[in-house]
Amino acid sequence: MTPDFAWLRRGVVEVFPQSVDVNSESLERLLLTTNQPLRIKLGIDPTGTDIHLGHSIPVRKLRGFQDAGHTAVLIIGDFTARIGDPTGKSEVRRQLTEADVAQNAQTYLDQVRPILDFDTPGRLEVRYNSEWLSKLNLEKILELLSTMTVGQMLAKEGFADRYKKENPIFIHEFLYPLMQGFDSVAVEADVELGGTDQKFNIAVGRDLQRHFGQKPQFGMLLPILIGTDGVQKMSKSLGNYIGLSEHPGQKYQKLQGVPDHLLSQYFELLTDLPLDKLPENPRDRQTLLAWEVVKQYHGEKAAQEAKEAAQSGGKEGAVPEFSLADVQQFPTKLAYILNATGLCKSTGEGKRKIQEGGVRLDGDRISDIDTTFASLAELQGKVLQVGKNKFVRLVP
Repeated sequence: MTPDFAWLRRGVVEVFPQSVDVNSESLERLLLTTNQPLRIKLGIDPTGTDIHLGHSIPVRKLRGFQDAGHTAVLIIGDFTARIGDPTGKSEVRRQLTEADVAQNAQTYLDQVRPILDFDTPGRLEVRYNSEWLSKLNLEKILELLSTMTVGQMLAKEGFADRYKKENPIFIHEFLYPLMQGFDSVAVEADVELGGTDQKFNIAVGRDLQRHFGQKPQFGMLLPILIGTDGVQKMSKSLGNYIGLSEHPGQKYQKLQGVPDHLLSQYFELLTDLPLDKLPENPRDRQTLLAWEVVKQYHGEKAAQEAKEAAQSGGKEGAVPEFSLADVQQFPTKLAYILNATGLCKSTGEGKRKIQEGGVRLDGDRISDIDTTFASLAELQGKVLQVGKNKFVRLVP
């Protein structure tokens, strides 16, 4: 079982611990000498409904390990999501309900399905960390807490910043790195994948594995993707993201607009194309990137349709438009708009689709049947979607 080390190293920022000499173990040496599949862990907390291309980077690396013959252990953090990862946060996260998390988890699995091998026996385990974390008693929690000091916790960048600024840090937030680390113990991980902001949490997993008599995992850190604005990390809140569930035409158009200086990174992290054989012309690179990524998630036919729509001058791809002038009055409920656009046959059907979780506005799932919009301006330019194949762009 000899992996393609060129692929496994592609886009990787750091693997730790590093081999210090020929006699110390390295991840490459372990991959070459193991006589059984390694267990490669990736944890995802379903704190929202949607995943963007930045989130896909560690998932794609997980697929690389699958293709090399190893077992992907995808942990849905249905328990840890109810705490919320404090990493990079200047204030405490809102705690989610169990129902919120369950609904979000299903959407996450649907969105990573085009990336991971769900079908080959032995290649994927999907685990929910409530399986073990919900069963921890006070004695076990005290044992976990005893493995770290307050000083070690405050060394974590986000905590240190908040403490310095006198922003509140709640005790339950200290539990998050320990619980994520205990996930590694529960699944006996050999390698854990994560963004560069997850090094502290992955290192805690190593410490806990050592504490519980296991061989510590390797950590593999991957870059944080810069968004389409070319400056800040990709984020829905910043509006510089490309969602995995977006309409192919919309996704194609956004990718064609990726700034020139980001193209190499996007190709390296989001495709498998040889980096030394890319077109020299930036415009040709943008077109190839758009084609390749849309094809990955929607298939070649959808990529071709999106390409043709873009070439014909359609500014937003093949998304049909609906004029909000046809909505007789505002405020108005979303269910009525679904009927007016023709996406649903009646307002009643619109309500049912919302309850079923099948309605999105600009990629955001809407689940409240009483959702109401006060004015046309709140909807202008947004894409309204029902299910996987029904879309309209709302225009004045």
